[in-house]
Amino acid sequence: MAPPAGPRGLFAGNQLGLMRDPMGALAKLATHGDIVLFRMFGTQRIWLANHPDLVQEVLVTRSKDYRKGRGLQAAKRLLGEGLLTSEGDLHREQRKVMQPMFHHERIAGYADAMVRHAARARERFEPGQEHDMSQEMARLTLGIVAQTLFDADVEGDAADIGSALTDALVAFRSARLPVSELVSRLPTPSNVRLQRARVRLDAVIHRLIAERRGEEGSDLLRLLLGAQHEDGGGMSDAQVRDEALTILLAGHETTAQALTWTWYLLGQHAEVEERLHAELDDVLHGRLPAAGDVPRLAYTAQVLAESMRLYPPAWILTRQAVRDTGIAGQAVRRGDSVIVSEWLVHRDARWWPEPERFDPGRFAEEQEKARHEFAYFPFGGGPRLCIGEPFAWMEGTLLLATLAQRWRFRIVPGHPVELLPLITLRPRHGMRMVAHALPRRGRA
Repeated sequence: MAPPAGPRGLFAGNQLGLMRDPMGALAKLATHGDIVLFRMFGTQRIWLANHPDLVQEVLVTRSKDYRKGRGLQAAKRLLGEGLLTSEGDLHREQRKVMQPMFHHERIAGYADAMVRHAARARERFEPGQEHDMSQEMARLTLGIVAQTLFDADVEGDAADIGSALTDALVAFRSARLPVSELVSRLPTPSNVRLQRARVRLDAVIHRLIAERRGEEGSDLLRLLLGAQHEDGGGMSDAQVRDEALTILLAGHETTAQALTWTWYLLGQHAEVEERLHAELDDVLHGRLPAAGDVPRLAYTAQVLAESMRLYPPAWILTRQAVRDTGIAGQAVRRGDSVIVSEWLVHRDARWWPEPERFDPGRFAEEQEKARHEFAYFPFGGGPRLCIGEPFAWMEGTLLLATLAQRWRFRIVPGHPVELLPLITLRPRHGMRMVAHALPRRGRA
């Protein structure tokens, strides 16, 4: 086929643009078409695939032709060979070991702990008090992951873990763009921060491993300590560390950001918030939610889904071709990078009429059935589909329901709301909001 339309030359200006304003740069690239080829650093060929068919082709149909993108090496400097960063046979074996912890029945058993943590968190709010909801949600979801998957209490470590994670994310903020390897080994201030963050996080993880080694139990950490490879050998402390840190960080960061943006959107759309509260009253009658309520909290889940459409926690995915392959009839060479972006596809008017409008009704069952499966992919897809997706959906729904029973949140007047596109999509200045109490009802 004829070469796809796209910017010519070295694309030096947009190379900087991808670092300074990645959303704007990607949107500019997308104006050239659904498949765009450009170059960076002289020889690096990069494709932007911006159509659900092409997303499916990369993540599912031809997934064996790709590995995770070049920025993977930056992430490995923090996470090692954990489930998020491993490839090939190692990844398949790791996923097989962990899968039992994420079966439907097991996840339902985590509901009580999720709600207990949320009920305790909502008692920290006071009417008229300001809170950074980004920090509050991170503290809440970190405690839940530690309790449900590690049977551990990290409340005392929450501030240090949060600070270290932020330093790490900022240090490899471009890890999902194919530009980070050039400076990944230099003693830059960001690389020094990344190494210090790793030391701080390792101290927590190794303490948990030491506490659990030799103990009986059914949590994920003990499962990892007792796991055996196909050759009969067990996991080393380094392997357990990589898996545990990956789950601890990835398992709370994405849900925390999803909820943060949800509170922001609800505060801007009173009619959606009123309908949410009406459902909570009708379904729960003032009591705390439980696992059995999740299927009936349909609109609550739709609110969360629409928030992740507009502000997807994972906003971009990169893959690198491991062999010569193709996409949309174009020849993709071994070593080429391919970008697919939830941010772009989720806001494309072809699949989402009035894409900037916050409308949870888009996720009613009939509308979902009529839409392309990969017009919405906040958890990725194919063999690398996030193993924790069912966990995240139940957790997000239960936490939203529990907190919204008691509180409304409104942005502090004048507080700037800007995007900070790290590996996850964060608010650049946090999300300072004022808590407003709702009348108590029943036993809640």
